[in-house]
Amino acid sequence: MGDMTATSARRVLLAAPRGYCAGVDRAVIAVEKALEQYGAPIYVRKEIVHNKYVVQTLEKKGAIFVDETEEVPEGSIVIFSAHGVAPVVHEEAATRKLATIDATCPLVTKVHKEAVRFAKEDYDILLIGHEGHEEVIGTSGEAPEHITLVDGPDDVKNVEVRDESKVVWLSQTTLSVDETMETVDALKERFPRLISPPSDDICYATQNRQIAIKQVAAESDLVIVVGSKNSSNSVRLVEVALGAGAKAGHLVDYASEIDEAWLEGVSTVGVTSGASVPDVLVEGVLEWLAERGFGDVEVVQPMQESLTFSLPKELRRDLRAEAAAASGEQEASASAARPEGSQL
Repeated sequence: MGDMTATSARRVLLAAPRGYCAGVDRAVIAVEKALEQYGAPIYVRKEIVHNKYVVQTLEKKGAIFVDETEEVPEGSIVIFSAHGVAPVVHEEAATRKLATIDATCPLVTKVHKEAVRFAKEDYDILLIGHEGHEEVIGTSGEAPEHITLVDGPDDVKNVEVRDESKVVWLSQTTLSVDETMETVDALKERFPRLISPPSDDICYATQNRQIAIKQVAAESDLVIVVGSKNSSNSVRLVEVALGAGAKAGHLVDYASEIDEAWLEGVSTVGVTSGASVPDVLVEGVLEWLAERGFGDVEVVQPMQESLTFSLPKELRRDLRAEAAAASGEQEASASAARPEGSQL
């Protein structure tokens, strides 16, 4: 390939935070714990998170991914993905006598609750998001008669409302912060009395990963984002990187998808990953780059993350019961073995 960077040292700027967010970690662990607790197969409606490697790994452990609830055999266990579902899906599951575990990200649930609340107050709800995304479908299903999808700034001109004094905007949690605010500004121009949600709908992890990649991209000739093409937040990271000054940006699931031609004339490579990506895939990209002379890795970390979410309540309940039963068995065993009259 020749000397790509004759005048510059080769380096990698590794963005942090990156990879798994609290909601994804919770959802993936929920599937793993369900498999341990109940045994295979465990059915999962839609991809638990939008990542090819994660889905394939869970399939090998016994998870079966289906598109619709009707594909799950009656009486089986089904897990709802991190992206959330509409109320009608819960109703379908009840009709089929399915045992459900709801792994919806709590930050998505927050948006669902906001939609229900504003619908009860008879607001028109303008949901900023991408048509067809599972999260948007789930949120819209909470109040279909009140919600209008706004798919970016160019869609604002098509919006119609009943009463301009009772309009609120909500958003998909995985959007580009900048593009969302551009859409909000355009909506406010049309509807000056537009109300904002009580708190920001775009999740902390999406925002943090975008802030980090902006810093990285400003100094990068090339940015590689590890993530799947159906991952909204991963796709947005490429867009944000290009908007922040990266000369080129690409989305890959695995290191093997990187084209060596991308490295021509490149001295600095920025690397990050979407919120549904395990770090083992990033490590693979770093190893691939190191083999080609990009072994100097500098971490760029504008903030720390410490948020965690507890497991879905259905799993917590059963795991507690199992722990209590195991404790009881141990106590009974200890009592049987204890000499008469002895004390603990």
